[in-house]
Amino acid sequence: MNEAETRAELIDPKLKANGWGIVEGSKILRERNVYKNADGVKITDGRIQVGGGRKKPLIADYILAYKGIKLAVVEAKSDELEVGEGVAQAKLYAQKLHLDYTYSTNGKEIYQICMKTGEEKLVDNFLSPDELWSEVYSDQNEWRDKFASVAFEDKSGTWQPRYYQEIAVKNTLEAVAQGKNRILLTLATGTGKTAIAFQIAWKLFHTRWNLSAMNNGQLTMDNENNSQLSTVNYQSRRPRILFLADRNILANQAFNSFSAFPEDAMVRIKPKEIKKKGKVPEKR
Repeated sequence: MNEAETRAELIDPKLKANGWGIVEGSKILRERNVYKNADGVKITDGRIQVGGGRKKPLIADYILAYKGIKLAVVEAKSDELEVGEGVAQAKLYAQKLHLDYTYSTNGKEIYQICMKTGEEKLVDNFLSPDELWSEVYSDQNEWRDKFASVAFEDKSGTWQPRYYQEIAVKNTLEAVAQGKNRILLTLATGTGKTAIAFQIAWKLFHTRWNLSAMNNGQLTMDNENNSQLSTVNYQSRRPRILFLADRNILANQAFNSFSAFPEDAMVRIKPKEIKKKGKVPEKR
C-alpha cells in the first residue's frame, strides 16, 4: 500500500482503537493538503530563500491533541517501508513543537520516542489520550485544565497562531498554573508579541484567573504526590490586565488587536486623560 492507503487502512483504525478522536476532548489533527493545510498541522511555512521564495514547509502527518493541548506527533510511512524511516522526521517535528512524545509508524509497527528522557522503543499501541496526558503532566493541576479548556481565539477562522506563538502561550500559562509570579518572554521584532499577549489575556479572562488564585503564593498542596489540590481564598472574578506600551501608536495598535474582547471589558488609558481627571479610567 502507498502512504495514503496505509494511513486510512492501518494507522487511523489504531489511533481510534486507542481512543484518539473518540475520547471526549481528544483530537487527531491530520494532513489533507500540504499547501492548503486544511487540517492545520503545518508546522512552518518553510524557510525564506534568497529571491523571496520558500523551502518546502514542515507538515506533520498527524498531531495528537487532548484538552486543547498538542501532546504528540505521528509520522506515517507506507507499510512497505521500515518503521525507522520516519524516526528522523518524527523527532524534528517534536523538537519544533516542544513535544515530549513522538511516533513513527508504518501501520504494522509503532516506534515510540520520549523526547524528554531519550527512551525509544517499539510498542504494541499508541498511548491513549489519558495515558499520554498523564505521561506529559504527572501532576494534577486545576488551572492547567481550565486554561486548556478555553480555545485559542481565531477571529472567525482568519487567524492561526504560529507554532512558536502557541508554545509561548502554553509555557506562560503553565507557569501561571504552577503559581509563578514572574514570567519573561523574549521575542524578536515581528514575531507577534501582541498576538501572544492577547491569547494569554484571553485565556486568563475567560477562566476568571486572578491574583487571588495565587493568594500570595499560598497553595493547598498534596505533599505525597507533590501536586496542587486547590487554591486558598480564591475569588472568582475577571482579572484586571494592563497592556503597557511606550508609544501611542503601539498602544492604539494593541487596543485594536484586542477587539475580540467585549467592548465594556476594555478601556484605552491615555496619559492626558489621567492628568485631566486625576485618576485612571476603568470599566470593570
